[in-house]
Amino acid sequence: MENIQLVICDIDSTLVTTDRRLTWKTKEVIDRLHAHGVLFGIASGRPLDELKRNAKKWGFSYPFDILIGMNGSELWDEKRQEEFGYYKLKSEWIKEIIELMEPFDANYFIYHDGYLLCRRNDAMMQHSAKSSDKEIVVMDTPEQLYQKENAKIMFRVTEEVMPSIERYVAQHPSPFYKGFKTQSTLMEFADHRVSKAFALKKYCEMNQLSFASVVAFGDTSNDNDMLACSGLGVCMCNGSADTKAIADDITKKSNDEDGFAWYMEEHFLKPFGW
Repeated sequence: MENIQLVICDIDSTLVTTDRRLTWKTKEVIDRLHAHGVLFGIASGRPLDELKRNAKKWGFSYPFDILIGMNGSELWDEKRQEEFGYYKLKSEWIKEIIELMEPFDANYFIYHDGYLLCRRNDAMMQHSAKSSDKEIVVMDTPEQLYQKENAKIMFRVTEEVMPSIERYVAQHPSPFYKGFKTQSTLMEFADHRVSKAFALKKYCEMNQLSFASVVAFGDTSNDNDMLACSGLGVCMCNGSADTKAIADDITKKSNDEDGFAWYMEEHFLKPFGW
């Protein structure tokens, strides 16, 4: 791959370490890409209000070129200084999803008016609140979660039960929404048309970029479409089996070993003389 124009990365378990640090080596690689005119962006299940803070928080003197939030339901184009919103779950679908997942007694929650509105406040929810820098609000009734449309609803579960949930969700398909794993303890539901790939394609079309010129990094199921549609899709060696299966390549080092940075340096920066 010679004509690289855009590098886009998932965040958790991909770009940052397990304790959510962006290392100096990763920052150096992104700076070198930026210096040579390569666009850079992040794609996450987190909302845009969080993603917009990351460049400054990580010490960059420039904003990222593209931000994909809520697994593709939100898109920020830095060049245009414009935000785009796409398909959301209808209220009745959210209600149906809650009922569908009831057998697992999972802790479900949504992003709501700048805070996390959840079923109960437990250790997993406190972890989510800390990583997103958002306040926890416990619902009075489930109806609060489906009073209006939302980009997604999330379910915190244990790692042990996740395989059973994945099978269960696959056995109960819907023509309107889809369920997918975004972490080993997090199952999410969104409109079936939404994906990181969907938002990436929109960005590329608006900016006359070829998908073949995109390098994408990810680690788990919600990254699969993005890796598949890019010119080069790379899965972290710490990634899930399904993502490794669809990836064009797999890093030799994990997210805790600067896997992204080492891959970019060995496959692009050194060969290009950057």
